[in-house]
Amino acid sequence: MRHLLVSLSTIVALALPAFAFATTWNIDPDHSNVGFKVRHLMVSNVRGSFEKLNGSVDINDKDITKSKVSVTIDTASINSNVQKRDEHLRSADFFDVAKFPTMTFVSKKVAKAGKDKLKVTGDLTLHGVTKEVVLDVEGPSKESKDPWGNLRSGAVASTKINRKDFGLSWNAALETGGVAVGEEVTISLEIEMIKGK
Repeated sequence: MRHLLVSLSTIVALALPAFAFATTWNIDPDHSNVGFKVRHLMVSNVRGSFEKLNGSVDINDKDITKSKVSVTIDTASINSNVQKRDEHLRSADFFDVAKFPTMTFVSKKVAKAGKDKLKVTGDLTLHGVTKEVVLDVEGPSKESKDPWGNLRSGAVASTKINRKDFGLSWNAALETGGVAVGEEVTISLEIEMIKGK
């Protein structure tokens, strides 16, 4: 029994430093943005965003590579500034928001990629499919105190996915060749965070 208690104490002691240096930052949805860009009719790009998101970033103050990220995005909040197109994007042809109301990103690995740059590898779950993606991240920025006494920080991230990998395969062939909607989607995130108290 004594041996078991010593072993448990050792495990707790080893685990404590990792938790002791972690600070939780909550994503401020009012000052954050998740945008996307996709090719349209082979001639231009359509841009849009998701207007509702939440999540947190646990930043390890001693070793940034031990930090963790978790983000949830409301797929029904998609906005491409064209109501008819947004209704189509919410339908079963694309995001099927009635069946899959959210998409999530949960980090698995954080690696340094230069001065103030990171590569964050994690699982993106979209349309009921989970795939590993890598975010190229700039930040987090230096802490700044807002007029209400909150400490804030920010980060910018981007990645590219193939929408067909997530079962978003709807398309229409063009008479001139090619398809109406490109397969590659560029995703960009501008995140502002508030330090937890």
